[in-house]
Amino acid sequence: MNKTILFATGNDRKVQEARQTFNPYSIGVTVVDMETDEIQHHDPATITKAKAIAAYEVTHEPIVVQDTSWHIPALGGFPGGYMKDVAAWWSVDDWMRIMNGQDRTILCLEHVAYYDGRQVQHFAAEYAGMFVDEPRGSSNGNNSIERCVSLNGKETFAEMHDRGNLASAADTHMHWKLFAEWYSKK
Repeated sequence: MNKTILFATGNDRKVQEARQTFNPYSIGVTVVDMETDEIQHHDPATITKAKAIAAYEVTHEPIVVQDTSWHIPALGGFPGGYMKDVAAWWSVDDWMRIMNGQDRTILCLEHVAYYDGRQVQHFAAEYAGMFVDEPRGSSNGNNSIERCVSLNGKETFAEMHDRGNLASAADTHMHWKLFAEWYSKK
C-alpha cells in the first residue's frame, strides 16, 4: 500500500467496506477503535465532521470517520441525523406502524469526513430504498430498521447479515470512492 489512513470506528462492516474500496487506490486502513461523544444535530454532515474533529483530538493524527443517516420523505426527512438514537429506541413494530399507509421511500445518506488538524473534508452519497411490507431477517445484532428496509429491492439488511454478506447501503460504496479518489491525490 502506498498510503495509509487512520479510521476511527468499532464497526467491522465499515472497515470491510473501506478496505474493499481502498484496495484499487493502494490505500491501507489502520483502525482506531474509539468512542467519541456524538453531537445531536439535524444535519448529518455536521455530525460527521464533528466526529472527525473529536477523533483527531484523541489521536492527533489525520483521521477519517464514517456515519450513516436515514431520511424518510413521508416523515419530512425524519429521523435524519437522529437515526442512531431512534433505531435503538424504536422497535421493528414501531417502524412498520408509522410507515403504514405512507410513501415507503427511504434515503440512506453515507457520510465520510477527514480531518488533519487544519481542514475538514466531507464526502457523501445517497442511496434510495423502500420499507418492506413485513420485517425480514433475524434480529441478531441488527438494529430495528435493518429488518424493515431494502435498498436493493430484494433483501433487507438483516437478511444480508444472516447470509454473512456485507449489508450496506450500496455495492458501489460511492462515499468511500469519493474519499479514496481525493485522498490518493493528496
